[in-house]
Amino acid sequence: MEKLKTKKKPGKPSNLRSSSLNLLLNVSIFLLVLLIIYMSYSIYVKLSHKPGDNIELSNGQNAADIVQVEVLNGCGIGGVADRFTDQLRAKGADVVKIGNYISNDIGETLVIDRIGNIANAYKVARMLGVKNENVIQQMNKDYFLDVSVIIGRDYFNLTPFK
Repeated sequence: MEKLKTKKKPGKPSNLRSSSLNLLLNVSIFLLVLLIIYMSYSIYVKLSHKPGDNIELSNGQNAADIVQVEVLNGCGIGGVADRFTDQLRAKGADVVKIGNYISNDIGETLVIDRIGNIANAYKVARMLGVKNENVIQQMNKDYFLDVSVIIGRDYFNLTPFK
């Protein structure tokens, strides 16, 4: 007996089940490659993080990513608060208030923690070049901000004026 040969029609898969399996495997490979790329990027970001970027204190407090700051001019020289505000905003701080302090004879610039997380105040002090000795804590429930900066007569020695 003669065997009948069936001719394959061009353009149609010979086995629908195997083509579905191939498609599923290709999609799975694509998703795994995307996952590997994402995980590699995450590892890169973690390893390239500079140790000084996030201040952590010995008591476990971390500085917030965005710190809300008020800038008060305590030296009596016009335009100084605007210059400090520009510097802080360029470094990622959220300056919510600019104004004059009640006195115009402040000797050294002060950075004041208002909410109890002094790491935020140290972060702002580092942005401005203020000495750590001039970072203090005065908590007040009436304030809706993290840090106050009172600009003193030493303003010309700080980062915004260098």
